[in-house]
Amino acid sequence: MSRDRIPAPGGLRGRGPGSGHGPRRVAMLCVHTSPLHQPGTGDAGGMNVYVVELATRLAALGIEVEIFTRATAPALPPVVELSPGVLVRHIDAGPHESLTKEELPAWLWAFTRGVVGAGAEHRQGSYDLVHSHYWLSGRVGRAVARRWGVPMVHAMHTMAKVKNAALADGDSPEPAARVVGESQVVRAAQRLIANTDREAGELVHHYAAEPARVAVVHPGVNLDRFRPDPAGIGPGRVAARAHLSLPRDGLIPLFAGRLQPLKAPDVLLHAVAHLLTRNPALRENLVVPVVGGPSGSGLARPEGLRKLAAQLGISDVVRFCPPVDQDALAVWYRAASVLVMPSRSESFGLVAIEAQACGTPVIAARVGGLPVAVREGVSGLLMSTHDPGDYADALRAFADDPSRSVRMGTAAARHALSFGWGGTASAVADVYAATLDDFTSSE
Repeated sequence: MSRDRIPAPGGLRGRGPGSGHGPRRVAMLCVHTSPLHQPGTGDAGGMNVYVVELATRLAALGIEVEIFTRATAPALPPVVELSPGVLVRHIDAGPHESLTKEELPAWLWAFTRGVVGAGAEHRQGSYDLVHSHYWLSGRVGRAVARRWGVPMVHAMHTMAKVKNAALADGDSPEPAARVVGESQVVRAAQRLIANTDREAGELVHHYAAEPARVAVVHPGVNLDRFRPDPAGIGPGRVAARAHLSLPRDGLIPLFAGRLQPLKAPDVLLHAVAHLLTRNPALRENLVVPVVGGPSGSGLARPEGLRKLAAQLGISDVVRFCPPVDQDALAVWYRAASVLVMPSRSESFGLVAIEAQACGTPVIAARVGGLPVAVREGVSGLLMSTHDPGDYADALRAFADDPSRSVRMGTAAARHALSFGWGGTASAVADVYAATLDDFTSSE
């Protein structure tokens, strides 16, 4: 079965909005981060991309989507049209500033009141279904869905018990309150959407989710934006390197994402130091771009990676770059020899699919959804450890054979074609239809 379209439980294929079984309007909840925020900054990351792309594709299928998120500035308009059929509603809940995830639970009731109040602008029964993202939104979704008398679909994106089992040195564990909250959300949701079979199994194992209520739907990639042949939408590899002032024939291992211990960018820096110790001549033609901003526990030491690069003696080859928009990120992907993802935990790893869609292979940790995102030995390499020496060996394979990046990149682009967002949205619409059928029959 192509991963471009994954059936909902029970094989309910083709029962979307056009058949009369699906929702007309969905309320999406994203409490802690806005779909309008720049991915790679603060708490904005793959989930932001997921929500934007999914909502846009659902609207194309005829399902209107209204995304509720917390207002973080007083001048924000109450409602913003993200795209045709998709609205973002800013809810006043707490101070107009960024709050940490640990601070947000105190404001969930205020957010809930705001969502219910905004929903009152519509006629009774305007929202057919609530789709919450991340456990904080799930807590709100549980109350809102009950108030409106509609079912709730929830996507975890990450789970406390899974993250706590893979902590990096010095990283802080997720609090017990989150574990309790996630358990409550799992019990309350009529359907849970998991990115992979492995995540579905983790929901069942760690949170006692009922298997019949867990639907596996792979995230997608914007294949119009992320592609090896830009066709006028951006430079190819040679031009991308020139545009970014990178050596035309150099080894360019790229890290792209939030800078926090969970993503393990330090492993890449240590690996580069190992590589240069073994082969100092590589220094002349090596650039290591680190594209992203501090996030999570990484905010406590925002200069930590720069200091590490200096301690390792590799500051001259590491280029730290701020987060960039999706179009600019595609240019970085095309310029890279390989994307390196040494993450200690990943629900899926959208960055890996985006890079592959641009024709760039991936060296990734064998964790979470990355074994699904990366085709082992074909579109990239999967690492079973976080030992920098092992990553150095993997990088050396690309240094010793520059054509390897091109060969695996071609296979990577083919692999990514099966992850289009259109298929993801269609599968989610099927999950919505199944959820509504079950909810109606149980009333």
